[in-house]
Amino acid sequence: MTGGTGYLGGAALGQFVAGGHAVTALVRSDEAAAKVRKAGAEAAVGDLFDEAWTAERFAAGDAVVHLAATGDAEGVRFDRTVAAAAAQALGGTGKPYVHTSGVWIWGSNPDITEESPLTPPALTAWRIDVEAAVLGGDLNATVLAPGIVYGHGGGIPAGVLAPARDEAGRVRLVGDGTQHWTTVHVDDVAALYRLVVERGEALGRLLAVSGANPTVREVAEAASAGAGVAPETADESRARLSAPFADALLLDQQASGARARSLGWTPSGPSLLDELRAA
Repeated sequence: MTGGTGYLGGAALGQFVAGGHAVTALVRSDEAAAKVRKAGAEAAVGDLFDEAWTAERFAAGDAVVHLAATGDAEGVRFDRTVAAAAAQALGGTGKPYVHTSGVWIWGSNPDITEESPLTPPALTAWRIDVEAAVLGGDLNATVLAPGIVYGHGGGIPAGVLAPARDEAGRVRLVGDGTQHWTTVHVDDVAALYRLVVERGEALGRLLAVSGANPTVREVAEAASAGAGVAPETADESRARLSAPFADALLLDQQASGARARSLGWTPSGPSLLDELRAA
């Protein structure tokens, strides 16, 4: 797997180890290697931008899960390299390949399913071509698309809303806060990665969402500890957060995750609102 030291990747690594799987985590430093070894995985240290090196490691596995992200402008080249390495190593073998996407690729929609039209914001528009190559090739592929992930004090809600206070101590909304976010607990997403690998089937795109779709105002109120919330215009949010990121957070999205449940997935983590209130 890639991304084993990350927020979601670390949770997924824990799920695989707990399930008795032997995990090799591809990492980029000795420090990261020590971290994944402590979590129960083997480590392979190298350059994941090196397609040949990455493909060689992928070929040694029974399944590959791609969870790493650079978080910068290199993200497009990185995902293309990893997808190409997967095609080279796993094409025609039937070995499962799980590629990570995100719910934003469907754009604003009050009832997102896997078959809904793809209308991504600028921030994630590049994903479409990469995923088309993954799904259109000779791979046993699943593109897992988590909603807005939270849990254990991490994720976008904790990073964007909880610390965003105005002079009066109120939590700043993103826009006016009427948009819905479709959410999922990090441990539940991790469990779905394990389920998909263990099923061993090509599932195409698969939403990883809990079915809880609170408004941003509801999320901010839960994070405010009674201090209240402060709406702002969309342009003010763009100036504060950067336009691409704000436009993604301004999407109004709802989804049930029914298809993942039909596979036997049962999300059981606390809701985002309950977690924020407790914190």
